[in-house]
Amino acid sequence: MKSVILKTASSYLLPLLLLFSVFVLLRGHYLPGGGFIGGLIAAIAFVLHAFANGLKNTRFLIRIHPGFLIPVGLLIALISATVPIFADLPVMTGLWFPEPVSVVGMIGSALFFDIGVFLVVIGASLTIMFTISESA
Repeated sequence: MKSVILKTASSYLLPLLLLFSVFVLLRGHYLPGGGFIGGLIAAIAFVLHAFANGLKNTRFLIRIHPGFLIPVGLLIALISATVPIFADLPVMTGLWFPEPVSVVGMIGSALFFDIGVFLVVIGASLTIMFTISESA
């Protein structure tokens, strides 16, 4: 029997944890944090939802297989790492847009690399957790 308290708490915590994971992702290219920690927080939010509401409901909420996020994230990270080659710079050199964006700040290749890592971590973590949950 699933706890009513856990079900209620998870319905409020899921959007808050996802918002916090995006916050950690966006501050990561300036301060500690970034794609890895933000991805773990987002994966934990979905795992908590799965514990409270069942794996079937969480899979319906996500709508795509989490394994799909892994190649998409790798592609984004690879593109952001190799774009400096076209400007005759070494691989993984940070390129920045000249003007800051109001909420995010300076946008550069580090942010896109972090977004790729974010998607890979979410995809890998949820794929592992959902596979373990299905086999148990």
